[in-house]
Amino acid sequence: DYKPELIKRHGEASDFGEPVEAFQNGLGPWLKPVWEFKPYGESGKMLSEIVAPLGAVVDEIAFVHNMVSKSGVHSAATLQQSTGFLLPGFPGAGCWVSYGLGSVNENLPSFVVLPDHRGFGSNGVKNWDAAFLPAQHAGTIIYPGRPEPIADLFPHRSGSFITKSGENASQALMSRLNREHAAERLGDPRLEGRIRSYELAAKMQLAAPEALDFSMEPEHTMKLYGLDRGAQAWGKDINAEEETYYFGQKCLAARRLLERGVRFVQIWSGNDNGFPRRNWDSHEDVERDHGPLALGMARGCAAFIQDLEQRGMLDDTIILWTTEFGRMPSSQAGKGRDHNP
Repeated sequence: DYKPELIKRHGEASDFGEPVEAFQNGLGPWLKPVWEFKPYGESGKMLSEIVAPLGAVVDEIAFVHNMVSKSGVHSAATLQQSTGFLLPGFPGAGCWVSYGLGSVNENLPSFVVLPDHRGFGSNGVKNWDAAFLPAQHAGTIIYPGRPEPIADLFPHRSGSFITKSGENASQALMSRLNREHAAERLGDPRLEGRIRSYELAAKMQLAAPEALDFSMEPEHTMKLYGLDRGAQAWGKDINAEEETYYFGQKCLAARRLLERGVRFVQIWSGNDNGFPRRNWDSHEDVERDHGPLALGMARGCAAFIQDLEQRGMLDDTIILWTTEFGRMPSSQAGKGRDHNP
């Protein structure tokens, strides 16, 4: 957010006017934004230079600046972000969409999750688990760009002896045995969910590779998403080029999945806590840690919106940015910021 008063009071002792409980003693002097702001679009919306690519689509975005969280703890706040509840045991948002609207394409999942390429965020699969809904509505995890984007969708490479006819026969036998097993245990949705997942996996063997194949995308589209140079030998330090590449892959995959009837696609940026920071939790150095993530996110999201718009898909696609909480206007250890629900 653009906070001119915070810029004016930069370096002064922080005073919130009431008792404030910090997560990690992050109540140091007021800390102005690390990056400069300037207006973009016809709306004149003030954006930080680190998310400048969003300036090209800023007039398509509605900004809500008065959101609050009920927790300043990652696990609970991320559950609230994903499910609407602070405690585990509730379905993810995409699960409800799948449950309520069903599938458009029977050969692909109705709810797909594209995690950070380094791992899951807080709570892992609980963020997209179906909980008490039928199991088939849980999110399906896909890693675009990997040799095996969907785990165990195809037989392992060592199984060269497996023929297509043999695989079809084994799937038919498994289906019959599963149905017989389920018929003796009526009322257990887990069995039906598992059976449906196997049946969907068989269909996905044909549909998923095509949906995730970027080779037919024109050069200008790959360039739009920052994918024209391909994967590089990235350095060990977090950097904008790497973040742009991996986040751009997920955004392009999301567009292709939506085109093919997937109802709900969830894209994650940043993994769980760890060092060096590869997430949005910089208690130590906001510029170093958040900068590459922000630029990569902005480039991918701007491309995604532009791509949807030019294809006529933006009219019936809702894009929602969420985070578990923000960061304090006060400093922590000089360059970092503490949690701010």
